[in-house]
Amino acid sequence: MNSKNPLRRIFDSRVFWGVVSLLASFAIWIYVTSADSSDFRQTFRNVRVELVGEDTLRASRNLVVTDLDVGSVTVVISGPRRIVNPMDSDDLVAQVDVSKLSTSAYTSLKYDIVYPSGVSERELTVERKSPEYVTFNVSPLTSKEVPVRGGFEGKPDDGYTAESPVFEPSVILVTGPEAYLKDIDRAWVTFGRDMVVSSTYSTDVGFTLQNASGEACSTEYLSCSQDTVKATLPIRAIKNVPLTVNLIYGSGANETNTIVTVTPTYLTLTGDSAILSGMNQIVLGTVDLTDFSTTFTEEYSIPLDNTLKNLTGLSTAEVTIEVVGLETRTFAVTNINCTNMPDNSDIELITESLEVRIRGTAEQLSQIHSENITAVADLTDYRDSVGAYMTPVKIRVDGFTDVGAVGDYTISVEIRKANG
Repeated sequence: MNSKNPLRRIFDSRVFWGVVSLLASFAIWIYVTSADSSDFRQTFRNVRVELVGEDTLRASRNLVVTDLDVGSVTVVISGPRRIVNPMDSDDLVAQVDVSKLSTSAYTSLKYDIVYPSGVSERELTVERKSPEYVTFNVSPLTSKEVPVRGGFEGKPDDGYTAESPVFEPSVILVTGPEAYLKDIDRAWVTFGRDMVVSSTYSTDVGFTLQNASGEACSTEYLSCSQDTVKATLPIRAIKNVPLTVNLIYGSGANETNTIVTVTPTYLTLTGDSAILSGMNQIVLGTVDLTDFSTTFTEEYSIPLDNTLKNLTGLSTAEVTIEVVGLETRTFAVTNINCTNMPDNSDIELITESLEVRIRGTAEQLSQIHSENITAVADLTDYRDSVGAYMTPVKIRVDGFTDVGAVGDYTISVEIRKANG
Protein backbone atom coordinates (compact mmCIF):
# COMPACT_ATOMS: atom_id res chain seq x y z
CA MET A 1 0.00 0.00 0.00
CA ASN A 2 1.46 3.37 -1.14
CA SER A 3 1.31 6.34 1.27
CA LYS A 4 0.47 9.83 -0.06
CA ASN A 5 2.89 12.76 -0.19
CA PRO A 6 2.33 14.97 2.91
CA LEU A 7 2.13 18.18 0.84
CA ARG A 8 -0.35 16.59 -1.45
CA ARG A 9 -2.41 15.63 1.55
CA ILE A 10 -2.38 19.25 2.77
CA PHE A 11 -3.43 20.66 -0.64
CA ASP A 12 -6.19 18.12 -0.88
CA SER A 13 -7.49 19.09 2.54
CA ARG A 14 -10.75 21.04 2.71
CA VAL A 15 -9.66 22.64 5.94
CA PHE A 16 -6.58 24.04 4.24
CA TRP A 17 -8.54 25.72 1.48
CA GLY A 18 -11.07 27.05 3.96
CA VAL A 19 -8.32 28.74 5.88
CA VAL A 20 -6.85 30.16 2.64
CA SER A 21 -10.27 31.60 1.62
CA LEU A 22 -10.75 33.22 5.00
CA LEU A 23 -7.32 34.85 4.85
CA ALA A 24 -7.98 36.14 1.31
CA SER A 25 -11.33 37.69 2.30
CA PHE A 26 -9.75 39.38 5.29
CA ALA A 27 -7.01 40.81 3.08
CA ILE A 28 -9.53 42.16 0.59
CA TRP A 29 -11.59 43.77 3.42
CA ILE A 30 -8.47 45.39 4.79
CA TYR A 31 -7.72 46.83 1.32
CA VAL A 32 -11.22 48.13 0.65
CA THR A 33 -11.57 49.63 4.13
CA SER A 34 -8.28 51.38 3.70
CA ALA A 35 -9.30 52.71 0.24
CA ASP A 36 -12.81 53.96 1.39
CA SER A 37 -11.30 55.85 4.27
CA SER A 38 -8.78 57.64 2.11
CA ASP A 39 -9.29 61.32 1.34
CA PHE A 40 -11.27 61.88 -1.90
CA ARG A 41 -12.06 65.19 -3.69
CA GLN A 42 -14.97 65.79 -6.07
CA THR A 43 -16.35 68.84 -7.91
CA PHE A 44 -20.13 69.35 -7.85
CA ARG A 45 -21.55 71.70 -10.47
CA ASN A 46 -25.08 73.17 -10.73
CA VAL A 47 -25.82 72.85 -7.03
CA ARG A 48 -29.22 74.46 -6.49
CA VAL A 49 -29.39 77.71 -4.50
CA GLU A 50 -32.23 77.78 -1.96
CA LEU A 51 -33.36 80.74 0.14
CA VAL A 52 -34.68 80.05 3.63
CA GLY A 53 -36.42 82.49 5.95
CA GLU A 54 -38.33 84.31 3.18
CA ASP A 55 -41.65 83.82 4.97
CA THR A 56 -40.21 85.34 8.15
CA LEU A 57 -38.75 88.25 6.17
CA ARG A 58 -42.11 88.95 4.53
CA ALA A 59 -44.27 88.49 7.63
CA SER A 60 -42.19 90.42 10.15
CA ARG A 61 -40.54 93.12 8.03
CA ASN A 62 -42.65 93.29 4.84
CA LEU A 63 -39.55 92.63 2.75
CA VAL A 64 -38.98 90.29 -0.18
CA VAL A 65 -35.86 88.96 -1.94
CA THR A 66 -35.59 89.61 -5.68
CA ASP A 67 -33.05 89.55 -8.48
CA LEU A 68 -31.02 86.59 -7.23
CA ASP A 69 -27.84 86.73 -9.34
CA VAL A 70 -27.30 82.96 -9.58
CA GLY A 71 -29.55 79.95 -9.38
CA SER A 72 -26.77 77.41 -8.85
CA VAL A 73 -23.18 77.22 -7.66
CA THR A 74 -20.12 74.97 -8.02
CA VAL A 75 -18.47 73.46 -4.93
CA VAL A 76 -15.45 71.20 -4.36
CA ILE A 77 -15.91 68.76 -1.47
CA SER A 78 -13.36 66.38 0.04
CA GLY A 79 -13.80 63.48 2.43
CA PRO A 80 -13.88 59.72 2.59
CA ARG A 81 -14.45 58.16 -0.80
CA ARG A 82 -17.28 56.03 0.54
CA ILE A 83 -19.19 59.27 1.38
CA VAL A 84 -18.17 61.66 -1.38
CA ASN A 85 -18.14 59.38 -4.38
CA PRO A 86 -21.82 58.27 -4.27
CA MET A 87 -23.12 61.85 -4.08
CA ASP A 88 -24.06 64.01 -7.08
CA SER A 89 -25.07 67.67 -7.45
CA ASP A 90 -28.80 66.96 -7.02
CA ASP A 91 -28.09 65.65 -3.52
CA LEU A 92 -26.71 69.00 -2.38
CA VAL A 93 -28.33 72.38 -1.67
CA ALA A 94 -26.62 75.77 -1.36
CA GLN A 95 -28.75 77.32 1.38
CA VAL A 96 -28.92 81.07 2.10
CA ASP A 97 -30.62 82.22 5.31
CA VAL A 98 -32.30 85.62 4.72
CA SER A 99 -34.40 85.65 7.88
CA LYS A 100 -32.03 87.99 9.71
CA LEU A 101 -32.08 90.77 7.10
CA SER A 102 -33.83 93.92 8.31
CA THR A 103 -33.58 96.64 5.65
CA SER A 104 -34.03 96.95 1.92
CA ALA A 105 -30.67 96.88 0.15
CA TYR A 106 -28.63 95.28 -2.60
CA THR A 107 -26.63 92.74 -0.61
CA SER A 108 -24.53 89.54 -0.65
CA LEU A 109 -24.52 86.58 1.71
CA LYS A 110 -22.50 83.38 2.07
CA TYR A 111 -24.30 80.09 1.72
CA ASP A 112 -24.05 76.79 3.54
CA ILE A 113 -23.96 73.40 1.84
CA VAL A 114 -26.73 71.09 3.03
CA TYR A 115 -25.96 67.38 2.58
CA PRO A 116 -28.31 64.44 2.15
CA SER A 117 -29.88 62.90 5.25
CA GLY A 118 -27.54 60.43 6.93
CA VAL A 119 -24.32 62.00 5.66
CA SER A 120 -21.92 63.05 8.42
CA GLU A 121 -21.01 66.67 7.80
CA ARG A 122 -18.04 66.37 10.23
CA GLU A 123 -16.25 64.03 7.81
CA LEU A 124 -16.56 66.41 4.84
CA THR A 125 -14.76 69.60 3.93
CA VAL A 126 -15.88 72.26 1.43
CA GLU A 127 -12.60 73.22 -0.17
CA ARG A 128 -13.87 75.72 -2.70
CA LYS A 129 -17.06 77.58 -3.63
CA SER A 130 -17.76 79.37 -6.88
CA PRO A 131 -19.06 81.94 -6.39
CA GLU A 132 -18.47 82.33 -2.68
CA TYR A 133 -21.37 84.75 -2.20
CA VAL A 134 -24.92 84.97 -3.54
CA THR A 135 -26.03 88.50 -4.40
CA PHE A 136 -29.63 89.70 -4.43
CA ASN A 137 -31.91 92.65 -3.77
CA VAL A 138 -34.06 93.07 -0.68
CA SER A 139 -37.10 95.19 -1.51
CA PRO A 140 -40.12 96.43 0.45
CA LEU A 141 -43.47 94.93 -0.53
CA THR A 142 -46.25 97.18 -1.84
CA SER A 143 -49.67 96.67 -3.45
CA LYS A 144 -51.42 98.08 -6.48
CA GLU A 145 -55.03 97.81 -7.71
CA VAL A 146 -55.27 97.25 -11.45
CA PRO A 147 -58.54 97.24 -13.44
CA VAL A 148 -59.77 94.06 -15.07
CA ARG A 149 -60.34 94.51 -18.79
CA GLY A 150 -60.73 92.13 -21.67
CA GLY A 151 -62.59 90.95 -24.72
CA PHE A 152 -64.92 88.24 -25.96
CA GLU A 153 -63.34 86.12 -28.71
CA GLY A 154 -66.59 84.68 -30.10
CA LYS A 155 -69.57 86.52 -31.59
CA PRO A 156 -73.27 87.15 -30.91
CA ASP A 157 -75.69 85.11 -32.98
CA ASP A 158 -77.72 86.79 -35.73
CA GLY A 159 -80.46 88.96 -34.25
CA TYR A 160 -78.55 89.58 -31.03
CA THR A 161 -76.05 92.11 -29.77
CA ALA A 162 -73.53 92.07 -26.95
CA GLU A 163 -72.97 94.74 -24.36
CA SER A 164 -69.53 95.41 -22.90
CA PRO A 165 -68.09 92.48 -20.90
CA VAL A 166 -68.49 92.64 -17.15
CA PHE A 167 -65.79 91.28 -14.84
CA GLU A 168 -66.17 90.27 -11.21
CA PRO A 169 -64.16 91.49 -9.43
CA SER A 170 -63.52 94.61 -11.47
CA VAL A 171 -60.05 95.15 -9.96
CA ILE A 172 -57.20 92.84 -8.94
CA LEU A 173 -54.88 93.63 -6.02
CA VAL A 174 -51.30 92.84 -7.04
CA THR A 175 -48.62 92.68 -4.32
CA GLY A 176 -44.87 92.67 -4.85
CA PRO A 177 -41.74 94.85 -5.09
CA GLU A 178 -42.54 98.33 -6.36
CA ALA A 179 -40.12 97.99 -9.28
CA TYR A 180 -42.10 95.02 -10.56
CA LEU A 181 -45.47 96.73 -10.09
CA LYS A 182 -44.87 100.10 -11.73
CA ASP A 183 -45.42 98.98 -15.33
CA ILE A 184 -48.58 96.93 -14.70
CA ASP A 185 -51.57 98.71 -16.25
CA ARG A 186 -54.34 96.10 -16.27
CA ALA A 187 -55.37 92.50 -15.80
CA TRP A 188 -56.37 91.33 -19.28
CA VAL A 189 -59.02 88.65 -19.84
CA THR A 190 -60.01 86.84 -23.03
CA PHE A 191 -62.86 84.35 -23.10
CA GLY A 192 -65.39 82.57 -25.32
CA ARG A 193 -63.03 81.74 -28.19
CA ASP A 194 -64.98 80.80 -31.38
CA MET A 195 -68.31 80.71 -29.50
CA VAL A 196 -71.59 81.90 -31.05
CA VAL A 197 -73.96 82.99 -28.28
CA SER A 198 -77.62 83.97 -28.16
CA SER A 199 -77.91 84.41 -24.38
CA THR A 200 -75.82 85.97 -21.66
CA TYR A 201 -72.60 83.99 -21.26
CA SER A 202 -70.48 83.69 -18.08
CA THR A 203 -67.33 81.76 -17.25
CA ASP A 204 -64.46 81.74 -14.75
CA VAL A 205 -61.19 82.50 -16.49
CA GLY A 206 -57.60 83.46 -15.74
CA PHE A 207 -55.96 86.75 -16.65
CA THR A 208 -52.65 88.18 -17.85
CA LEU A 209 -50.99 91.21 -16.28
CA GLN A 210 -50.19 93.72 -19.04
CA ASN A 211 -48.55 97.10 -19.43
CA ALA A 212 -50.19 100.07 -21.17
CA SER A 213 -49.00 98.80 -24.58
CA GLY A 214 -50.68 95.44 -24.10
CA GLU A 215 -47.46 93.52 -23.50
CA ALA A 216 -47.41 90.79 -20.87
CA CYS A 217 -45.65 91.69 -17.61
CA SER A 218 -43.56 89.25 -15.61
CA THR A 219 -45.32 87.78 -12.59
CA GLU A 220 -42.07 86.88 -10.82
CA TYR A 221 -42.10 87.99 -7.18
CA LEU A 222 -45.76 89.04 -7.52
CA SER A 223 -48.90 87.70 -5.91
CA CYS A 224 -52.49 88.50 -6.87
CA SER A 225 -55.61 88.71 -4.74
CA GLN A 226 -57.04 85.88 -6.87
CA ASP A 227 -56.12 83.74 -9.84
CA THR A 228 -59.38 83.90 -11.81
CA VAL A 229 -62.25 86.30 -12.47
CA LYS A 230 -65.84 85.76 -13.56
CA ALA A 231 -66.28 87.13 -17.08
CA THR A 232 -69.83 87.85 -18.27
CA LEU A 233 -70.96 88.92 -21.73
CA PRO A 234 -74.51 90.37 -21.54
CA ILE A 235 -76.47 89.41 -24.67
CA ARG A 236 -79.58 91.26 -25.82
CA ALA A 237 -82.03 90.66 -28.63
CA ILE A 238 -82.12 93.18 -31.52
CA LYS A 239 -85.31 94.22 -33.29
CA ASN A 240 -86.32 96.93 -35.75
CA VAL A 241 -89.60 98.34 -34.42
CA PRO A 242 -91.70 100.61 -36.73
CA LEU A 243 -92.83 104.05 -35.56
CA THR A 244 -96.43 105.05 -36.19
CA VAL A 245 -99.32 107.28 -35.07
CA ASN A 246 -102.97 106.53 -34.43
CA LEU A 247 -105.32 108.41 -36.76
CA ILE A 248 -108.84 109.69 -36.16
CA TYR A 249 -110.44 109.92 -39.59
CA GLY A 250 -113.12 112.42 -40.55
CA SER A 251 -114.13 115.35 -42.76
CA GLY A 252 -113.46 113.32 -45.88
CA ALA A 253 -110.05 111.98 -44.74
CA ASN A 254 -109.84 108.18 -44.67
CA GLU A 255 -107.40 105.31 -45.25
CA THR A 256 -107.43 105.77 -49.01
CA ASN A 257 -106.49 109.44 -49.19
CA THR A 258 -104.21 109.88 -46.15
CA ILE A 259 -100.44 109.52 -46.46
CA VAL A 260 -98.45 109.27 -43.24
CA THR A 261 -94.65 109.65 -43.22
CA VAL A 262 -92.64 109.04 -40.04
CA THR A 263 -88.93 109.88 -39.91
CA PRO A 264 -87.20 107.68 -38.90
CA THR A 265 -89.49 104.89 -39.99
CA TYR A 266 -88.27 102.55 -37.24
CA LEU A 267 -85.94 102.28 -34.26
CA THR A 268 -83.39 99.54 -33.74
CA LEU A 269 -83.86 98.40 -30.17
CA THR A 270 -82.06 95.93 -27.97
CA GLY A 271 -83.23 94.39 -24.75
CA ASP A 272 -84.91 91.41 -23.17
CA SER A 273 -86.26 89.13 -25.90
CA ALA A 274 -89.49 88.60 -23.95
CA ILE A 275 -90.24 92.34 -24.12
CA LEU A 276 -89.13 92.83 -27.72
CA SER A 277 -91.07 89.84 -29.04
CA GLY A 278 -94.34 91.57 -28.13
CA MET A 279 -93.39 94.93 -29.65
CA ASN A 280 -94.63 95.28 -33.22
CA GLN A 281 -94.79 99.08 -33.29
CA ILE A 282 -94.20 102.21 -31.24
CA VAL A 283 -97.15 104.60 -31.23
CA LEU A 284 -95.96 108.19 -31.03
CA GLY A 285 -99.41 109.71 -30.46
CA THR A 286 -102.87 110.25 -31.90
CA VAL A 287 -103.67 112.70 -34.70
CA ASP A 288 -107.22 113.89 -35.37
CA LEU A 289 -107.39 114.46 -39.14
CA THR A 290 -110.13 117.02 -38.64
CA ASP A 291 -107.68 119.35 -36.87
CA PHE A 292 -105.97 120.49 -40.08
CA SER A 293 -106.79 121.13 -43.70
CA THR A 294 -104.53 119.04 -45.93
CA THR A 295 -101.03 118.82 -44.37
CA PHE A 296 -99.71 118.27 -40.87
CA THR A 297 -96.15 118.17 -39.46
CA GLU A 298 -95.24 117.58 -35.85
CA GLU A 299 -92.22 116.33 -33.86
CA TYR A 300 -92.91 113.68 -31.23
CA SER A 301 -90.85 112.32 -28.38
CA ILE A 302 -90.33 108.59 -28.75
CA PRO A 303 -91.71 106.70 -25.73
CA LEU A 304 -89.57 103.72 -24.68
CA ASP A 305 -89.48 101.17 -21.90
CA ASN A 306 -86.58 101.96 -19.56
CA THR A 307 -85.32 98.38 -19.90
CA LEU A 308 -84.77 98.79 -23.64
CA LYS A 309 -81.80 100.44 -25.29
CA ASN A 310 -82.22 102.61 -28.37
CA LEU A 311 -79.39 101.67 -30.74
CA THR A 312 -80.59 104.21 -33.32
CA GLY A 313 -79.94 106.93 -30.78
CA LEU A 314 -82.78 109.26 -31.79
CA SER A 315 -85.18 110.50 -29.11
CA THR A 316 -87.68 112.24 -31.39
CA ALA A 317 -89.43 111.49 -34.67
CA GLU A 318 -91.07 113.77 -37.21
CA VAL A 319 -94.56 112.92 -38.41
CA THR A 320 -95.90 114.35 -41.67
CA ILE A 321 -99.48 113.69 -42.77
CA GLU A 322 -100.92 114.67 -46.13
CA VAL A 323 -104.54 114.36 -47.13
CA VAL A 324 -104.58 114.06 -50.92
CA GLY A 325 -107.40 114.70 -53.39
CA LEU A 326 -109.32 117.02 -51.04
CA GLU A 327 -109.68 120.77 -50.80
CA THR A 328 -111.04 123.22 -48.26
CA ARG A 329 -113.44 126.10 -48.67
CA THR A 330 -114.57 128.66 -46.13
CA PHE A 331 -118.31 129.21 -45.54
CA ALA A 332 -120.11 131.81 -43.46
CA VAL A 333 -122.43 129.76 -41.26
CA THR A 334 -125.48 131.45 -39.84
CA ASN A 335 -127.40 128.30 -38.86
CA ILE A 336 -126.33 128.31 -35.21
CA ASN A 337 -128.32 126.65 -32.45
CA CYS A 338 -127.95 124.98 -29.06
CA THR A 339 -128.97 121.65 -27.58
CA ASN A 340 -129.43 120.43 -23.99
CA MET A 341 -130.16 123.95 -22.79
CA PRO A 342 -130.46 124.53 -19.01
CA ASP A 343 -134.00 124.52 -17.57
CA ASN A 344 -135.52 127.84 -16.58
CA SER A 345 -132.87 129.70 -18.53
CA ASP A 346 -132.89 132.12 -21.43
CA ILE A 347 -130.16 131.65 -24.03
CA GLU A 348 -128.99 134.49 -26.21
CA LEU A 349 -126.68 133.72 -29.14
CA ILE A 350 -124.16 136.50 -29.26
CA THR A 351 -122.40 134.95 -32.28
CA GLU A 352 -124.55 135.44 -35.37
CA SER A 353 -122.16 134.22 -38.09
CA LEU A 354 -119.28 131.79 -37.98
CA GLU A 355 -116.64 131.24 -40.64
CA VAL A 356 -116.08 127.50 -41.09
CA ARG A 357 -113.62 125.63 -43.31
CA ILE A 358 -115.14 122.60 -44.96
CA ARG A 359 -113.00 119.83 -46.52
CA GLY A 360 -114.03 117.60 -49.40
CA THR A 361 -113.49 116.98 -53.06
CA ALA A 362 -113.73 119.92 -55.40
CA GLU A 363 -116.95 118.50 -56.82
CA GLN A 364 -118.52 118.13 -53.38
CA LEU A 365 -117.49 121.60 -52.27
CA SER A 366 -119.05 123.12 -55.38
CA GLN A 367 -122.43 121.67 -54.35
CA ILE A 368 -122.35 122.92 -50.77
CA HIS A 369 -123.99 126.17 -49.66
CA SER A 370 -123.96 127.91 -46.32
CA GLU A 371 -127.54 126.81 -45.79
CA ASN A 372 -126.34 123.16 -45.69
CA ILE A 373 -124.09 123.85 -42.73
CA THR A 374 -125.15 124.01 -39.08
CA ALA A 375 -123.15 124.84 -35.98
CA VAL A 376 -124.52 123.16 -32.84
CA ALA A 377 -123.45 124.00 -29.27
CA ASP A 378 -124.09 121.39 -26.56
CA LEU A 379 -124.91 123.17 -23.28
CA THR A 380 -125.06 120.06 -21.09
CA ASP A 381 -122.17 121.29 -18.97
CA TYR A 382 -123.77 124.72 -18.43
CA ARG A 383 -126.95 123.71 -16.52
CA ASP A 384 -125.96 125.72 -13.44
CA SER A 385 -124.21 128.52 -15.26
CA VAL A 386 -125.18 132.13 -15.69
CA GLY A 387 -123.40 134.68 -17.81
CA ALA A 388 -121.47 134.85 -21.11
CA TYR A 389 -119.51 131.77 -22.26
CA MET A 390 -117.46 130.68 -25.24
CA THR A 391 -118.77 127.20 -25.98
CA PRO A 392 -117.46 124.66 -28.49
CA VAL A 393 -119.68 123.78 -31.44
CA LYS A 394 -119.89 120.83 -33.75
CA ILE A 395 -120.26 121.44 -37.46
CA ARG A 396 -122.78 119.40 -39.43
CA VAL A 397 -123.04 119.43 -43.22
CA ASP A 398 -126.47 118.19 -44.13
CA GLY A 399 -126.75 115.93 -47.18
CA PHE A 400 -123.04 115.16 -47.44
CA THR A 401 -121.40 112.23 -45.61
CA ASP A 402 -117.82 112.47 -46.88
CA VAL A 403 -117.20 116.12 -46.10
CA GLY A 404 -116.76 117.96 -42.84
CA ALA A 405 -115.24 120.88 -41.00
CA VAL A 406 -111.59 121.08 -40.14
CA GLY A 407 -110.42 122.85 -37.02
CA ASP A 408 -112.12 123.77 -33.74
CA TYR A 409 -114.92 126.32 -33.49
CA THR A 410 -116.66 128.15 -30.66
CA ILE A 411 -119.54 130.56 -30.34
CA SER A 412 -120.43 133.06 -27.63
CA VAL A 413 -123.69 132.63 -25.69
CA GLU A 414 -125.33 134.51 -22.84
CA ILE A 415 -127.13 132.40 -20.26
CA ARG A 416 -129.71 134.11 -18.03
CA LYS A 417 -132.17 132.73 -15.55
CA ALA A 418 -135.73 132.97 -16.83
CA ASN A 419 -138.04 135.43 -14.98
CA GLY A 420 -140.78 133.99 -12.85
